[in-house]
Amino acid sequence: MESMRVVVIGAGYVGLTTGMALAHVGHFVHFIDTDSSKISLLREGRPPFHEPGLVEMLEMNVQRTSFHEKVGEFVGGADVIMVAVGTPPKASGEADTSFVEEAATEVTKYLREGTNYTIVIKSTVPIGTNHKIAELIRRLLKKQKIETHVHVASNPEFLREGRALRDALYPDRIVVGAFDPIAAGMLRKLYLPILNQDFQAPPSIPRPNNFPSPQLITTDPASSEMIKYAANAFLATKISYINEIAGLCEKVGADIIEVSRGVGLDPRIGPDFLNAGLGWGGSCFPKDTLAMLSMGSEFGYEMPIVEATRTVNYMQRANVIRKLQQELGPLRGKTVGILGLAFKPGTDDVRDAPALDVIRKLLELGAYVRVHDPVALGNAREVLGSDADLEYCNDAYDVAEEADALVLATEWPEYKQLSLERLIGAMRRKLIIDGRNFLPSGVVRELGCKYVGMGRRI
Repeated sequence: MESMRVVVIGAGYVGLTTGMALAHVGHFVHFIDTDSSKISLLREGRPPFHEPGLVEMLEMNVQRTSFHEKVGEFVGGADVIMVAVGTPPKASGEADTSFVEEAATEVTKYLREGTNYTIVIKSTVPIGTNHKIAELIRRLLKKQKIETHVHVASNPEFLREGRALRDALYPDRIVVGAFDPIAAGMLRKLYLPILNQDFQAPPSIPRPNNFPSPQLITTDPASSEMIKYAANAFLATKISYINEIAGLCEKVGADIIEVSRGVGLDPRIGPDFLNAGLGWGGSCFPKDTLAMLSMGSEFGYEMPIVEATRTVNYMQRANVIRKLQQELGPLRGKTVGILGLAFKPGTDDVRDAPALDVIRKLLELGAYVRVHDPVALGNAREVLGSDADLEYCNDAYDVAEEADALVLATEWPEYKQLSLERLIGAMRRKLIIDGRNFLPSGVVRELGCKYVGMGRRI
């Protein structure tokens, strides 16, 4: 395989995990991020966020990676420049592409005369952004009077936090949006080891058994941009749909666990994303569904399904409070323990985490709250801050001490290893609200504790 020189702008979840996967399959990757503390950590081989396998990947690929705070002269020698910066929502809900435009502007300063470059937009961006970036670069080069060849391509990511490296090395598809065959060809060359699956799998992230070769989908930039949004909106809708059905199950006496199993066995539907619970959070689903609504509004096009998806999702958080009030009455003065703060297991990301909204509402209602998470405690403290009625616990068992109720908000595998007898024994009142239908309900009840799930038959 011919190694390529890659520059990745942005060393966040997407940029770092994608770049490390490219380094592992044989390319040389320079990472650039304006966050000096993040770069310092990476130079020491320490990831700035929790992601399984990332520490080992940094160690294994130290000879093929470098980390920098500023775009430098080495950009001029790159074959591929990948932009993976954030696109946070504006007040209108539209994705803010200013960081993408800033990155493209900065990169253009270092492009060399008479050289071919492929600039890849990895960030999730509104439809038409690739075209805008291509025009921006063309204008800048004309102003600088530089004769060079820049090919812009869309290459959206489909990474799941907690499984990002696995998804980068063993994707089900790679999507490339480009009108220019040179750009499409460069990306095919870039991803060839992953498409062929002929690289040595890292020990910490083994290749799945019978893993098929990923599909390479080449399309126009607008369709590529839309594929990303449509995929995330569909997955978010699937979760909200099963949560809406869970609410009806509670009314009619059905059990969502059995319903999900029966529905998911239909191959047209499938079992994934049919787990009822507190709903989705994180950075992607909330931001991307909001951006879709904003795009629809721009064209006077209503999107009631996506809108309902968001409504149902955020209702789930209020639903947990309602369940606590039904069991405990007024929550003022009650002590509630929260197990899990990250929006999902396998990550320390608390962005739009359901647990944090539940905690805020409990504090507003006058409850005392104790919280625990295996890895996200520090990030949660930064977001929630200090409060006399909020206690951060390093031990999960401390959360249950004299508690009137426990709420499981994140389905960390570690919580299945806890002694339920010890946990329940420490409680003042015996009540567990299982916001992920994760704990063994029968065992909880055998220990004399009331178990309340989401859409479960009582």
